[in-house]
Amino acid sequence: MTGDDGEWGLATRGIRTGQRRTEEAEHSEPVFLTSSFTFRSAAEAAARFADQEPGNIYSRFSNPNVRLFQERLAAMEGGECCVATGSGMSAILATCMALLRAGDHIVCSSSVFGSTVSLFANVLPRFGVETTFVPLADPEAWQAAIRPNTRMLFAETPSNPLTELGDIRLLADIAHAHDCLLVVDNCFCTPILQRPLALGADIVVHSATKYLDGQGRCVGGAVVGDQQRVGKEVFGFLRTAGPAMSPFNAWVFTKGLETLKLRMRAHCENAQALAEWLQAQPQVVRVYYPGLPEHPQHALAREQQSGFGGVLSFEVAGGREAAWRLIDALGLVSITANLGDVRSTITHPATTTHGRIAPEQRAAAGITEGLLRLSVGLEDVEDLQRDLAVGLQAAAG
Repeated sequence: MTGDDGEWGLATRGIRTGQRRTEEAEHSEPVFLTSSFTFRSAAEAAARFADQEPGNIYSRFSNPNVRLFQERLAAMEGGECCVATGSGMSAILATCMALLRAGDHIVCSSSVFGSTVSLFANVLPRFGVETTFVPLADPEAWQAAIRPNTRMLFAETPSNPLTELGDIRLLADIAHAHDCLLVVDNCFCTPILQRPLALGADIVVHSATKYLDGQGRCVGGAVVGDQQRVGKEVFGFLRTAGPAMSPFNAWVFTKGLETLKLRMRAHCENAQALAEWLQAQPQVVRVYYPGLPEHPQHALAREQQSGFGGVLSFEVAGGREAAWRLIDALGLVSITANLGDVRSTITHPATTTHGRIAPEQRAAAGITEGLLRLSVGLEDVEDLQRDLAVGLQAAAG
């Protein structure tokens, strides 16, 4: 962080933090599309490789565009440092590979992204790391699942796709009482709506692919936390193993941070309007959105978030057949599993994002055949309502 950015607001940090202009005096950041960097002497090269002086070496682990994105996101999240990765899943993998060892144990909320479930349930056990899944909103279940070898608690809040919330302060207290780390996936909220580190979490992970980009252009991830765990251990894993973010993608994400505050407020406004409208539709069985007073953690959302987010889920009567008819009848909303885009998107979680996990795990997470996830974009909300009305009529068909 440079200048006065320690006192700047989040929007200003997302626009101004960390920029170092070149001799060309550019106003917008240039793109450094280079695989490696040159040295003025053999001694300088040796000093940089030995970490005896700062400077770029190789874009797998040091590039000006990636550095700038990392500095800005760390400033917005309130972390000491950030490590950017090639995807959101590689951010979670890098965190686990860097901070866990064979014989360790994770406690994870059962309502997380399907690929997160697969990573914890199917991949990490090959390396001797086991995971117990518990209901996100049940503190007693978290407490009971902790073992002597538990090293990490992992929570996604709000959850994908049912927007369930976990009490971050309470989870942090439980983790720290057992000498464990609390890792929070902050993808749905971003630092604009929620700052887990300030609530006691140790590490925040992001799929930058979602709201940090905001326009569905690039894939990337990020890990934010302290200098020891993230700046040394996670970065050390990335430097060696190489799940790095590309310079061009980092430049795109940096541009995304510049408009993040404005976009998140608009996403929240549209999602609130659509959630309330969907509640009144006869074909809709239930709407899941923290901004609704009927949401079981509405009070918690008001307490630990500054907005309710742009993602909602709703269940239609008639199961999978009705849900698919609704999707196929839409003409405006995009059929895609991505979220956080300026364009509204819809997906059927049971057969897409959570289709590869076991049926019993889907059932435990509350993902029914009639459930649809809607990532509300920035279109005029009246146009979205008209499009969804056509889909709901088809669902009832």
